[in-house]
Amino acid sequence: MKLMTMFLAAGALMTSAVVAQVPDNVADTKAGATNGIGGGARPVGASWARSPVVAPNGMAATAHPLATQIALDILKAGGSAVDAAIAANAALGLMEPTGNGIGGDLFAIIYDPKTNQLYGINGSGRSPKGQTLKQLKDKLGADATSIPPVGSLPVTVPGTVDAWFTMHQRFGTLPMRENLAPTIGYARDGHPIAPVIAMYLARSLRSYEERQKRYDFDFSNARATWFANGAPAPGSMFHNPDLANTLERIAQNGRDEFYKGETAATMVDYLRRQGSAFTIEDFASHKSEWVDVACAAYRRGYELCELPPNSQGFAALQMVNILKNVDLSQWERGSPEVLHYITEAKRLAFEDVARFYADPVFSKAPTELLTDAYGKARFAEIDPERATPAFRPGAFSAPSLEGPGDTTYLTVTDKDGMMVSLIQSNYRGMGGGLVADGLGFMFQDRGELFSLDPAHPNAYAPAKRPFHTIIPAFVKKDGKPFMTLGLMGGGMQPQGHVQILVNLVDYGMNLQEAGDAARLMHDGGRQPTDPLLGSAADTSTVDDLGTLFVEPGISQETIAKLRAMGHKVVVENTGIPFGGYQAIARTPAGDAYIGATEMRKDGQASGY
Repeated sequence: MKLMTMFLAAGALMTSAVVAQVPDNVADTKAGATNGIGGGARPVGASWARSPVVAPNGMAATAHPLATQIALDILKAGGSAVDAAIAANAALGLMEPTGNGIGGDLFAIIYDPKTNQLYGINGSGRSPKGQTLKQLKDKLGADATSIPPVGSLPVTVPGTVDAWFTMHQRFGTLPMRENLAPTIGYARDGHPIAPVIAMYLARSLRSYEERQKRYDFDFSNARATWFANGAPAPGSMFHNPDLANTLERIAQNGRDEFYKGETAATMVDYLRRQGSAFTIEDFASHKSEWVDVACAAYRRGYELCELPPNSQGFAALQMVNILKNVDLSQWERGSPEVLHYITEAKRLAFEDVARFYADPVFSKAPTELLTDAYGKARFAEIDPERATPAFRPGAFSAPSLEGPGDTTYLTVTDKDGMMVSLIQSNYRGMGGGLVADGLGFMFQDRGELFSLDPAHPNAYAPAKRPFHTIIPAFVKKDGKPFMTLGLMGGGMQPQGHVQILVNLVDYGMNLQEAGDAARLMHDGGRQPTDPLLGSAADTSTVDDLGTLFVEPGISQETIAKLRAMGHKVVVENTGIPFGGYQAIARTPAGDAYIGATEMRKDGQASGY
């Protein structure tokens, strides 16, 4: 299909299976959706997707309209795409605290037009230097098989602020105080709560109150910051003066304020009172890392590019290398064959994720995982007629050691051609429930993703980065920079990246349709937190087959056939498990940008 078709295609290219009606046995419980009326019609394109946004000079796509506008304001003031991305990310930490904040980590891929290179940044934090696996297990108790999702034990050093300053030093043009000023103003003066974020805030409050019945952790500061009068209602004005003060100190004093200054001292003092082993040295010595971006060719000149472990980006590349061995376009997009192949490719890739992906300083993943030959061999393991009951990781050795979340994704491009793909997260929920005195942000619980099996590459160790789920993505076309994209949501992210690529390349969807089309999300199989298969700690209770969640846009006929093939299929109509997509692509002529966001979030794509 012609490249122009990808963005301007009429609805004739959309398959009937994708736009099938909600199955009879699925009740749509969303407010306002059961009033005896459906959606309107569109003159072009799929009936279930609005138009992509096109603009010549710059573009931003984020999960909140105000963050998008802040990014555009920074671009118009002479800032680079990196300046605008930092400004938008700071705003989202305030406006979408359910997905991110400066208590979490950050990963990004940056295309620099001056060097014509992709640059990856790993802004993930590490565990305390002074705490061993044995000491951690002593704190957890003899019966513990995992690290809890709340409290001080899953906290790792927050890497976002250092990543901001590291990116800014290389690619920024405006002072950091100008990048942070809009968020400081909104935090102090207030901003209205968006509808989807309000729903997530309510869910978070219920979750933390439930966890307080099981775990002993301090929720008092978090409650005072966000929930003093219960969960904020949609449209209500929200203020966070503590965060305004924290960001103001960072704007004035720079990166060291957060890792060596007053803010660092407050964080460490608070965490130690909660039983943490962190010291000020753990924060002072933290630094982000520039990493190489890897790409895997799909078909028709498209390449998907991702970041290496300790992130799960290579899982998407492994899926690409498996799926390019079959021409999916021979079937309709919503067919059982297409969903089956995508699901089995995901399951195969994630077996390797669970076995090999970890902090590469401690354990490097085998280089063979990304070869075409390995992808072909893994493809041969797929039974085209049946779901395989259990897959296993590849037969490679990886160094052993002795002794899946809530996220935000944003993308910004500027008039000079710089393209930023950035993802940031506190991990599960809003984080681990802890807010240091007077700082206005929650600490991440990313350390929950360590394994407690000492034989596992992802085993907890001092000064180590845990396995990470958040991944930004980039797409090349014929070797040239083409598209930024991301899709939030734990293990959904690699399979979401691949589904977007399939929608664009194999089915000619435009950028907006590719994100709004019904998705699948497979959950299950072994995880990087599980004991190593066959190790002394392995009890072999893993659900190898897992569950295949699909949205109501998948037809009843397809669902029935998938179940007949052996898949455990569940129709999920809330949109929550399927992530939140943003993307920006170049037009075919290369003289403008096309942006997209999606219905599952509050987001906005806009340009100028």
